[in-house]
Amino acid sequence: MSERKPQSVRQLDALVDQLAAGVSAERARQLRMVAGMWARAVERSEDGRFPDDALAELFDTSTLRRFWALAVAGGLRHRAQDVEKPLPLATRRIVRDCLGIMAEAAVPGREVWLPMLDSVPPRPTVTPAEQAVLYRRLADLAAGGPLERDGTGLSFEDRTRLLAMVAIVLDSGARLGELAAMRLDDLGEGLGTIGVRRRPQKGRGVRADEIAALVGVSSGTVREVLDGRPRRISAVTQRAVLDAAEALGPLPGVELYRLREGTRVAVRRWLAVREGLVADLEGARTALWVSLRARGMRRGGVERSWPAGVPLGAEGVRLAYGRGMVALNVLMAGQFGWSPLPEKLEQLRRSVLAEPLPEV
Repeated sequence: MSERKPQSVRQLDALVDQLAAGVSAERARQLRMVAGMWARAVERSEDGRFPDDALAELFDTSTLRRFWALAVAGGLRHRAQDVEKPLPLATRRIVRDCLGIMAEAAVPGREVWLPMLDSVPPRPTVTPAEQAVLYRRLADLAAGGPLERDGTGLSFEDRTRLLAMVAIVLDSGARLGELAAMRLDDLGEGLGTIGVRRRPQKGRGVRADEIAALVGVSSGTVREVLDGRPRRISAVTQRAVLDAAEALGPLPGVELYRLREGTRVAVRRWLAVREGLVADLEGARTALWVSLRARGMRRGGVERSWPAGVPLGAEGVRLAYGRGMVALNVLMAGQFGWSPLPEKLEQLRRSVLAEPLPEV
């Protein structure tokens, strides 16, 4: 059967077999999918628009453009009933990435045309109007005692910490790791500002997410290029990533954000709770977010325990936010003006459009 295939298709199949040995099972499956699309393009070509003699000719600019147009329109789908159904954006990204991997191996060193794809920003999970209502309700909630409803409860301490976290995220757009890294001295005079240490991605501390949006690739691809380990990434994509990185420049070490009055109230109440938690601990405790209760863990036959007031790492912040938000949404369900908040901090952060203060 394989002998009847055009020469270029047989060469591509052999190349994909070699590539598959060095990539993940998922990527190998994707490469074979794109090889199948190439086979259908060449075998159905009646006017010689797709070369059938040599593998390298498949990666000529004109040939790649014809292939891409046909693939995006759905003309190269495997199942007959799906032909002419346009490829969704996610599938186009896969096809484009696989073309880059194939080209890198088939015509190493040659500049190859690859399509540019628009970046689709994630849909905000909380609209600006909902944020305004939620913010006012959060500020009101900060003044009350424990909440309990239908067997679900949220202690005053839990709620105080949670509301302070949410308010700071709404004012700064801080990521999970950035929130966990906050210290007391990041709070400005009178609690008027918060300093956010933007955690630089690997690779010269540039904005990997922003570069990915500009170039139309994944953040993982950007990090691989900037880390100097661009496995199976085309030279064209590498150049585009590096050019975008140079244009954006590095992140500032610390960005200052103004805290609204409601946030100051929430943070002030949390600081009062926090002071009681760390009072009996020896040494300076500088972390803004600390644990509320003593806890223990048994691992490898050894029992360890931690007192209340221990700094929360990123995982601790994630768990504290998630557990608290699940409870708060249950307790506040049906309350006037309350829209359920996302149960993952990243979902809330993506909805925030916070502008840092001008650098001084």
